[in-house]
Amino acid sequence: MTDLPRKAVTRTAKLAALPLGFAGRTALGFGKRVGGRPAEAVAAEIQQRTAEQVFRVLGELKGGAMKIGQAMSIFEAALPEELAEPYRATLTKLQDAAPPMPSKTVHQVMAASLGQRWRRKFISFDSTPAASASIGQVHRAVWSDGREVAVKVQYPGAGPALTADLDQISRLGRLFGAIVPGMDMKPLLAELRERVVEELDYRLEAESQRGFAAAYADDVDFVVPEVVAQAETVLVTEWIDGESLSRIITDGTLEQRDDLGTKYLRFLFSGPARAGMLHADPHPGNYRVMADGRLGVLDFGAVARVPDGLPSSIGRLLRTALDGDADTVMAGLREEGFVRPGSKLEPQVLIDYLSPFIEPAETESFRFDRAWMRGQFVRINDPRQENWSVGLKLNLPPEYLLVHRVWLGGLGVLCQLGAEVPMRSELERWLPGYAR
Repeated sequence: MTDLPRKAVTRTAKLAALPLGFAGRTALGFGKRVGGRPAEAVAAEIQQRTAEQVFRVLGELKGGAMKIGQAMSIFEAALPEELAEPYRATLTKLQDAAPPMPSKTVHQVMAASLGQRWRRKFISFDSTPAASASIGQVHRAVWSDGREVAVKVQYPGAGPALTADLDQISRLGRLFGAIVPGMDMKPLLAELRERVVEELDYRLEAESQRGFAAAYADDVDFVVPEVVAQAETVLVTEWIDGESLSRIITDGTLEQRDDLGTKYLRFLFSGPARAGMLHADPHPGNYRVMADGRLGVLDFGAVARVPDGLPSSIGRLLRTALDGDADTVMAGLREEGFVRPGSKLEPQVLIDYLSPFIEPAETESFRFDRAWMRGQFVRINDPRQENWSVGLKLNLPPEYLLVHRVWLGGLGVLCQLGAEVPMRSELERWLPGYAR
């Protein structure tokens, strides 16, 4: 992997740390002081300039910047249409594409991981990558027993580059604190760093993938490829054909969107109960639509191990919120560490603020779409809204980091799909503590 210029890494870390909503939030006051221009016009202009710079830099770099870009791509549904449309194609590319490394470098990594005679393990090996992502790329090959396989090869230097990116972001903890006042960022960033660095060890990923493959073997809805071989920087798994879920987001029919949205939601929810793990990288590039309609799942580098399933407190608090008992919800969130000690909040105001999590469960089925996501995004980030300051009094406990990431990421993908899903029945089936 080509070493990244230090200035570029630093600049990318700063950009990645700055939510697009913050630019607009700052502009709301700024616009009133500049030539009498409407605050909304200034906000849109600043957001567009910020977006152009962020997407351009993220599109050029790998490592941590690429992973942050992939995470951002899930939330493009929250951006205003006039801002999101020019960059939607760029964001989609960030989900499963990056510049490939030379064939010579690929062969060197293969020899270092599988031995100098690594080619004897394969009948054929295509040196041109079939896909590439943040810390590695995938090659199509045929294993010695005749199985078609996917060979995931890590970029040389990916570890130091990714660690450097995360270190840069961690040093900007104060900036995060300014953007999200009240949030205890130090333990959160430490947890993020620990989880992301785990993705560098393909042996851990192989262990997770074997667990998922066993739990979903012969499933009527899902396909998880079997692991064939692994080393620290090379992972060989069965090859599965299928088109990316990103294609359904772009061109799928309403029937496809609803069906695949339901399966996507079901896989995220069912993993802890069936495999004792939560697949924690929900962007569409990790999902393939098979010819028989099943949903293929790839990339098990980011996994939360939850041998006892999801915490039952999540289900209980969601059910309590639906029942309208705001006081009990407030007490439960304080006990779990989501409300900062000493913060004064009206229970019902808190419930209203959490509506992105509560509203989809209020009916038997719920249709997610970009308009709904944008409405929630504006409501939470616009300081002119009555309950905007609630977010300043909340905190995210580190142990909930990946669960929160999956929940928000899943909502983003469902809104991109525009899928109607049976939210209530899936929650009752898979979320501990939710069913009456």
